[in-house]
Amino acid sequence: MRRVLITNNPRVRDRFGNMEKLEMVYLEDRTLLETLKRVRDEVHMGAKLLTHPLTSSIKPDETPFKSIVIQKNDNINFQIDMDSLVMITNSIEVVEKFLKGKNPKIYTQDILDDFQIIDLTTITSGIESMGG
Repeated sequence: MRRVLITNNPRVRDRFGNMEKLEMVYLEDRTLLETLKRVRDEVHMGAKLLTHPLTSSIKPDETPFKSIVIQKNDNINFQIDMDSLVMITNSIEVVEKFLKGKNPKIYTQDILDDFQIIDLTTITSGIESMGG
């Protein structure tokens, strides 16, 4: 079993990309929804969520960045973690509901930087609470 950080946030990639105890999957130029769906695919392959997919108080239609830590199961005889599957599926449904009928938001670089920092702060807290 190994911990994997899945993110579309370049600041998170830069901060955690070289950690020994944490693998990185960086989804460059991917949306929040695409990132969540990648995590869902990992859960279908036996991964377990270690951080919640919709942390922070920012609405999912407002932030383009998301970082999630999973525990990846390399055993070919894995069981799907139903709690993780329900959580990621519900999170995707929430995001789709928020995005339905809306045009993608266009942000200035300053605002994108702020969203990156918020996501970095949130995932840093989660990683620290896991010991690291």
